[in-house]
Amino acid sequence: MRHGSSARLVLLLATLALGACANQPKRAAAPQAPVGPPLALLPQPAKLERIAGQFALSSTTRIVVPSGRPDVKHVAEQLAQFIRSARGISVLIVEDGAEAGAISLVVEPSIKNAEAYTIDVDGARVRIAASDVRGLYYGAVTLWQLATDPSAREGIPAVRIADAPRFAWRGVMLDSARHFQSTDDIKHLLDQMALHKLNTFHWHLTDDQGWRLEIKRYPKLTSVGGCREPVGPDVALTGSKNKPYCGFYTQAQAREIVAYAADRHITVVPEIEMPGHAQAAIAAYPEFGASGKKTKPSTDWGVNTWLFNPDDKTFTFMTNVMDEVMAVFPSTYIHVGGDEAAKDQWEQSRAVQEKMKSLGFHDEEQLQGWFVARIGKYLDEHHRRLIGWDEILDGDVPTSAAVMSWRGVKGAIKAANAGHDVVLAPSPTLYTDYLQSDLPSEQPGRPQVQSLRTVYDFDPVPADISADKADHVLGAQITAFSEYLPTWQRTQHAIFPRIAAIAERTWSTKADWDSFIQRLPAQMDRYREAGIMPADSAYAVSINVAAAAGDKATVTLANQSGYGSIHYTTDGSAPMPQSPTYTAPFEVPLPTTVRANAFANGFGLAGPRDRSIDAASLARRSSDELATCTDKLVLRIESPEPLSGPRPVYRVDIMNTCWTWKAAALDGKTAVDVRIDRLPFNYQLWKDAAGIVDRKTATRNGELEIRKDTCDGERLATLPLPKEGATTLHGKLAPVSGTHDLCLFFTGKPEQTIRVLGDVQLL
Repeated sequence: MRHGSSARLVLLLATLALGACANQPKRAAAPQAPVGPPLALLPQPAKLERIAGQFALSSTTRIVVPSGRPDVKHVAEQLAQFIRSARGISVLIVEDGAEAGAISLVVEPSIKNAEAYTIDVDGARVRIAASDVRGLYYGAVTLWQLATDPSAREGIPAVRIADAPRFAWRGVMLDSARHFQSTDDIKHLLDQMALHKLNTFHWHLTDDQGWRLEIKRYPKLTSVGGCREPVGPDVALTGSKNKPYCGFYTQAQAREIVAYAADRHITVVPEIEMPGHAQAAIAAYPEFGASGKKTKPSTDWGVNTWLFNPDDKTFTFMTNVMDEVMAVFPSTYIHVGGDEAAKDQWEQSRAVQEKMKSLGFHDEEQLQGWFVARIGKYLDEHHRRLIGWDEILDGDVPTSAAVMSWRGVKGAIKAANAGHDVVLAPSPTLYTDYLQSDLPSEQPGRPQVQSLRTVYDFDPVPADISADKADHVLGAQITAFSEYLPTWQRTQHAIFPRIAAIAERTWSTKADWDSFIQRLPAQMDRYREAGIMPADSAYAVSINVAAAAGDKATVTLANQSGYGSIHYTTDGSAPMPQSPTYTAPFEVPLPTTVRANAFANGFGLAGPRDRSIDAASLARRSSDELATCTDKLVLRIESPEPLSGPRPVYRVDIMNTCWTWKAAALDGKTAVDVRIDRLPFNYQLWKDAAGIVDRKTATRNGELEIRKDTCDGERLATLPLPKEGATTLHGKLAPVSGTHDLCLFFTGKPEQTIRVLGDVQLL
């Protein structure tokens, strides 16, 4: 079911679902429950009615299932496990027992949507009804959420729920090509997807940096294409610059993941990139590359220019690969990538140009469209459907091809209006490698902040899609590209709790941010109980400081969501609900340590944040606190050293190593210390590389210059750079008074390495 399951249709389904309840024996209308905080159900059901009372779970509780339905009994076993994990209670499963005092799973054909369900909970019984085991499973998930709601200490809250999803595609994409996750990590993610009623796991298995799926006919794809030289933080993962970064999934492991997902009603959609993002494959089999040259799997992020050769032997290779992929993955859709296919090698190849001429094509975009369409036809012949990134629209692909829109929403609008089915996965909004806040505790990634509310406010149906084409929107997904997610812990931080936001926007018919942010704290507790470390960025308190008259500073506190009451301390103790309440900026003497947290219902919403304030800190700025002079390609990147323990993280525009300290107080400042580092420049920028700023150097290793007001202003200091990496530069400042902007930039330009700024201390 596509987006035609709009609010009107879902309400109709809900009505049908409730109609199933009408077939039950008549009961007196239950008294309404008192109004209180919303139940911590995520996603929000289509229709929910709270009533007075509760159902008490105990060791005598039974789950009743119909006889002769092993599939329903399996859902009951999953529900029993949910109850055991939530309450530590083992319940008995029986066939055709009495509903009184029990949890009944009922097959109700009148509920037409296979994923829809109803739940009735009162003091006497629990009844979950659906026409399909998928609906029963989602009903079981909702019952688990009710059992773990803060109000459920005495029993499951009494409710009547009729629920059905808005979209058919509710997903998460995980990139295993740039950084590799274990099968246990992926199962952990699948568990959480299921508990959010997400049903599509898009698995990015190949790219320039690695080929991660065993293809038995072409073993070099993993033996060669599955290993790369370590670079940056990879070295900490391998333990040595001389040990390659390797990993792939055997077909047996991939089948295990497929089966594990299917048991949770999740479809795994594999992605095999073509014709670009193919460097790892071409490293394994150069004969299938357009240049005919040898290469290695890439150690660089960005747009690499290695393309498959569009000749018959390459298509034989690709179809052989697809045969094995289809044998492992039973999904209707096979993702073939199609994005960022830089055409340099096709433009430079005489054989490719002759191929284009023979086909009557006047540009390489048409050739890519033909390439993708040929693979799509092969998939059609095998009763599968092609899906690709929105660049496939640049060629002539058949309407049977589905489009995944990542370059904003324009691709979705173009595709849907042309009759293609579409999935929304726009960058930056739904890309989880973008940071969730500007807090210093955020991890490396792309600093264009995409907050939790940014994700939540995204509507998967762009307004410019024609009303009669809106049902081509299959749904949406968050996308976890893993260049900056080298570990499972980092990946968790990037995905959670954004996964809750996309779950609600793809399942629920109504968006209600105020309700969502109140329901989320209980969900955060569920994550932690499951061993997930979510980002608390939406609730965490930022502590901003400005110098005040005398030996004092002004402190301003805030949190991103605006939810909760902020409490703080200035004596170094942990903030508690009884600590002073923040109402307005306040002054503190120097030195002082401020600690703060946001609270709701007596509980801390995040980890407490603290900041030590003294005269030196007021005259110091980290790269996170400085503005970049331009916004060409800003990243927060991590040093590869030390190999163990915390590593420094630096904010830098990798195309212009220049920073601005806004309104620096310079009275009495005569010297400066600047902490700098030198990191690998492992980026392929294709044509954008022409935009890298190159400043003339005066000495062999270059300089750090500090200018007043603008980057062309009066030179206040020139600090020669050493050859080595991490160090602290010390220099004198030209006499200056008052408040001025400071521009700090490195001369030269990034090539094999890039200079980065850590922090600046005025003395």
